[in-house]
Amino acid sequence: MPSFVTHLACPRCGRRHDPRVPQNLCSCGSPLLVEYDLEAVGADVTKEAVAARPPDMWRYRELLPVGDPADAVSLGEGCTPLLRPSELGARIGIPGLRVKDDGLNPTGTFKARGASCGISMARALGIEEVALPSAGNAGAAWACYGAAAGITVHVAMPRDAPAIAKLECGLYGAELTLVDGLISDAGRLIAEGIAEHGWFDASTLKEPYRIEGKKTLGLEIAEQLGWRSPNAVVYPAGGGVGLIGIWRAFAQLSALGWIQGRPPRLVVTQAEGCAPLVKAFAEGKDVSEYWEGATTIAAGLRVPHALGDFLVLRAIRETGGTAVAVSDDAIREAFSLLGREAGISAAPEGAATLAAAIALRERGELGADDEVVLVNTGSALKYPELL
Repeated sequence: MPSFVTHLACPRCGRRHDPRVPQNLCSCGSPLLVEYDLEAVGADVTKEAVAARPPDMWRYRELLPVGDPADAVSLGEGCTPLLRPSELGARIGIPGLRVKDDGLNPTGTFKARGASCGISMARALGIEEVALPSAGNAGAAWACYGAAAGITVHVAMPRDAPAIAKLECGLYGAELTLVDGLISDAGRLIAEGIAEHGWFDASTLKEPYRIEGKKTLGLEIAEQLGWRSPNAVVYPAGGGVGLIGIWRAFAQLSALGWIQGRPPRLVVTQAEGCAPLVKAFAEGKDVSEYWEGATTIAAGLRVPHALGDFLVLRAIRETGGTAVAVSDDAIREAFSLLGREAGISAAPEGAATLAAAIALRERGELGADDEVVLVNTGSALKYPELL
């Protein structure tokens, strides 16, 4: 299982960084992205060979950073179904509607993908303790995979984070600290702990490998559609890591010649009570502003500022996508619709993508002939209070 990683690249200043040692942000403050020798990947493996492998995200190992198979920490994440709820699609005027149901991952959310890759690389690099702030599900996932790898995990969450996520941290033996405030307040506490104890910073986009795990979402969507792009992918963005990953996945598949034609239009949805990326996109800005007084029932969308905002906005614009904010009432209705019309157990963040698709169809920004993939990032069972 060779690694085809060539270097870590800064998308802001262009500096190169060594992937053989632990890395956080570039000296300019930007997140780092993993770059591969795609020519060598193409010479080593075919998409047909990938399709014959076991059904988990590590089937794409040539496009993942882990070189030694002994370092890969896997609990069966990935290869979640791409569902086609035809009656629901017809009801909202998008017969080609599909739902990528990542609530069927270990720990019940798509965060398992990023945790699997991030923890695997932590083990490969000899890191023994990691720390991260979380709105809930990421902390639970990193706690789970840390337990599987024998790596100590320190998590800080808002006190009002979903109860299940807090309980999961205890189940998996992570050190959990609750804070009064938002994920940004939890981030400040984690930064203090890192400075005092020397833990490795695994915060969103402050290490380069979480995004690589989430990139497999895009790889899977392409493969499940017969190695082609849908017209649009609707993604619920808090930090937006998964959307950046999907963007990079389709770019890499195009470079390999495994798919043809345009990449999907990438659509960000956020909650009206916390929509910094939507506001920045509407105003034509390259970065977002901190969102004061963030509030929404979708805990994963209650992120007042995303470190990778400039990458999310770049991905939207490069693919001809858009960004839309939806109300909590619309999220509740979509949450129920997915359940009673399609039998899909969706997290409120995932339900927000249906609310966004309905709004965009009504505005004519999605057409009746479009094939639209909604990314459901988690299971409704993680949110008993909303159920």
